[in-house]
Order: sequence, then C-alpha cells, then structure tokens
Amino acid sequence: MDNSKPEDTALFRYGIIAPLVSGTVDKDISNRQFFMEASEKIYEDPQGKAVKVSWYTIARWYDIYRKEGFDGLKPKERSDKAKHRKADEDILKQINYLISEYPRLPATLVYQKLQDNGTITADDLSLSTITRIVSRIKKSNGTDVIKEMRRYEREHINEVWCGDSSHGPYIKIDGKKHQTFIIALIDDASRYVVGIDIFLNDNFVNLMSVIKSAVRRNGKPKVFNFDNGSNYKCKQMTLLAARMGSTISYCSPYTPTAKAKIERWFRTLKDHWMSSLNMNDYKTLQELRRSLFAYVQQYNHSPHKSLDGKSPQDRFFNESSSIIRIDDDTIEKTFLLEIERRVSKDNVVMIDQIEYDVDYHYAGQRILLRYSPDLSKIYVVDKDTGELKEIHLLDKKANSKVKRTKVKYTEVH
Repeated sequence: MDNSKPEDTALFRYGIIAPLVSGTVDKDISNRQFFMEASEKIYEDPQGKAVKVSWYTIARWYDIYRKEGFDGLKPKERSDKAKHRKADEDILKQINYLISEYPRLPATLVYQKLQDNGTITADDLSLSTITRIVSRIKKSNGTDVIKEMRRYEREHINEVWCGDSSHGPYIKIDGKKHQTFIIALIDDASRYVVGIDIFLNDNFVNLMSVIKSAVRRNGKPKVFNFDNGSNYKCKQMTLLAARMGSTISYCSPYTPTAKAKIERWFRTLKDHWMSSLNMNDYKTLQELRRSLFAYVQQYNHSPHKSLDGKSPQDRFFNESSSIIRIDDDTIEKTFLLEIERRVSKDNVVMIDQIEYDVDYHYAGQRILLRYSPDLSKIYVVDKDTGELKEIHLLDKKANSKVKRTKVKYTEVH
C-alpha cells in the first residue's frame, strides 16, 4: 500500500471495520469475535493484491476510527521519506497495542508481528530498535517487573524430576532421512539421568515409556517439572501423575531458567555425544540408541563439579532410602492410557478402528477403558469398584458358538 493515496488506504481500512462502525453486525457477535472472523477473510488492497489482515490490526483501526474518525485511518505522512525509516507514530501505536494485549510478548515476537502485518520490513527498522522501544514502553507501563532468580537445588533425591524433549541427530534408515527426538528425565538433587530414550516421534506415548522405565529402576518422584509442551501438559499426563501419587509443576511461559538443569544437560549432550557422531556408522535407531545409552552411563558415572566431585549415580544411590519403589504389577496398571467409549448394542467397542468384545452388561453404555500403548492389554474400569477387567479382540466365529444369556424382565402390573 506504499504507492496508494491516503484516501484509498483509509477507505480500504474502513471497508473492513464498516459493519462494526455502522452497527450492521449481529448483536450477538462481540467486537472480538468480529475482529477474529474478519481476520480470516481475504481482501483486495488498494494495489490490487490479495491480503489478510491480523485481528489486532483490525481492532487497532477500529479504535483509531472511534477516536479520530475517518481521517485517522489515513497513513501519516513521513518526513524521512527515502531515508532510513524511524519508528513513526503509527508504528508506536501498534507496538503499544501489542504490549497492552500481550504483556509477556518479547521484543523478538513484536518485531516479527510487525513484519508479518506489513507494517515494517527488515530494512525499515532493526530488531535492536524495536527492542529499545518495547523496553521503554514496558518500563513506563510497569510490565517489566523483574522476578528474583536464584540458583537452587533440592535437598533430597526423587523430590523433583525435570523432563524435556530435544531434537536429536538425523538418521538415514532404508535410504530415507529421519529426524530423531530425545526425551530425558534428570533428578534435580543429584543430576542423575533417571530416564532417557531416542525416538522418531516426540509424543506422549514415548514420554510415558521413558517415565515408566525410570520409575521401574529408580522409584517415583514427588514432583515432575515440565514445560508447557503438548506432550507434557495433557490429560493423560495428569492422570498418570495422579495414579502414581506424584504432582506436576509446569514452568511459567518464557522462563527457560525454570528448567535450567535439563536444558544445560541437553547442551552437554549435544556438545559431547552428538558432536562426535559419524551418522554413516548408524543404520538403525537401535544402534543409535545403544550409543546414547553408553554415553548416559558414562555421564552418570563421571564426577560432577556441582556435586563436590561425586558422580550423579553416587549422589543418587547414597540416598537410596528416599527411593519409593512400585511393584511391577502396579506399574503395569499405572502406565496405561485412558479413554471413554460407548458400547454398541451388540457389545463391541472400538479403539483405533479395532473391534473388541465386552460383557453384555455394558451394551449401550459409555465405559472407561485403560489400555497399553501397543494395545496388547485392554481393560474396562468398573465404575463402582475401580477394578480392571480385561477384554479381548472381537472373534465373530467364536461368538457364533457361544450360548446366549437370556435376560429376564420382571412383568409390571
């Protein structure tokens, strides 16, 4: 819109907000809903280009129109035309608006949003300029309150396990290149890597397998410390922690220091293990897994400067009295996925498009199922006792030979 007349630009902007200004919008639609819906549409700008406009920009135009009228929608004349562009009033207004709506938004994302919106280009303003403006605005608004940060360490092992995922090396399997993902758990007090594995997918099922092996070997933690990733902040993880008797502490957004130990460990892993890999030596994920496990074992046995020369393993098992172990049967039942399903009239439920036979008493009801990720074990949870009753694959041929149970109804007079 740089070569457009100010009136054309103002008309373009007004055309988008006109339904809200004129009151022709359905009364049941809020202003915010209007802005969101308008941002999904494609418009033709004064230069004839098809464009989309972000909802916060539309909201800003509406706010300007209410205060300044139609003329407020016209681009402001620049005195520094053909020179290095400075942050003019229009840009400052947009930055102010972004910060007021998203007080935690860092300067890097403000800069990116201004570019995405077409307000500036990388040649107009530098990131350092935007950073200074954002910092000044936040100070004046009182939104740059600095939290006191202190290094800390838990007194005992298994008080807190810090968990996170990281990209691993690329591996070529059967001629195809795959990104790997490493999921790790580290004990806060001892720096002992209690659980780790490498996968081709970063998902909750793989996270659960790492936690399961860690709990089997090292007992359970009182607290899991995670970030807000979807694998960690999900209902299945909450249920798993509840069944174990542990709690979950999630890091506040934009505070990577809250999980500094696991972040630092991943950096060590990349500097030492990943940097020394020759990926031509690995043809399968299992081969790469063995190499990772060997490195982790070496790390756990090596002296750590923050542990007064002790190794993470020595520090961890010197306090073996703090290990709360869970028997194998309980572990197997604890580490099950959970889902609700409705039973058909002919006593069948489906999981991942696979049919399973259930007791005829459940016909037509919604039931709670727990199952292993590989679907080798599937149970119905009794809603009264909590008892797990195993169910099996539907076998139509076997069912044809089963004598049906007749249900007797009491006659009502």
